[in-house]
Amino acid sequence: MAESKEEQFLDDIEQAEAEEQSVIFDDVVDTPEDEIEQLRAERDALQDKFMRALAEAENARKRAQKDRMEAENYGGTKLSRDLLPVFDNMKRAVDSVTEEQREAAGALIEGIELTMRELINVFNKHGIRMINPEVGDKFDPQEHEAMFEAPVPGTKAGEIIQVSAQGFMLHDRILRPAQVGVSSNPG
Repeated sequence: MAESKEEQFLDDIEQAEAEEQSVIFDDVVDTPEDEIEQLRAERDALQDKFMRALAEAENARKRAQKDRMEAENYGGTKLSRDLLPVFDNMKRAVDSVTEEQREAAGALIEGIELTMRELINVFNKHGIRMINPEVGDKFDPQEHEAMFEAPVPGTKAGEIIQVSAQGFMLHDRILRPAQVGVSSNPG
């Protein structure tokens, strides 16, 4: 059974302490050279113990810093995902407005557009960026999700032929891939 680094470290400390005790309580000291050798051994054991404790403290500090950075960058992932449908609905509302509706309820529609822009600004402030593919772009499975494939004349296989929904990234992680239709034309 493999021991963890922490268990190995604790075993090493116990062994060093046992050796230290045997050096300290060894009542047979024949010559001054033996006493000097025992003191050197004790010093080396204590120095080794100190260096191991120092290395472990540094590793713990680095782990804590990494955990803090990840929590800071990705702690709001769930909330961010929950806000994406709000953006989608607002975008659909703005996209569905006709010119007649815009003339009749211009202030209301302008308010929706301003709210949507503010939501995008908040997303940008917190490291959320939009993945906004265009028709004709090459399909990228890292950022896009193919919702369907269809043979469309004049396109190449793997080209985006329709964008159903924008995708979003939180720093370097995908929150939601862009939903697209892809051409399946051969050659």
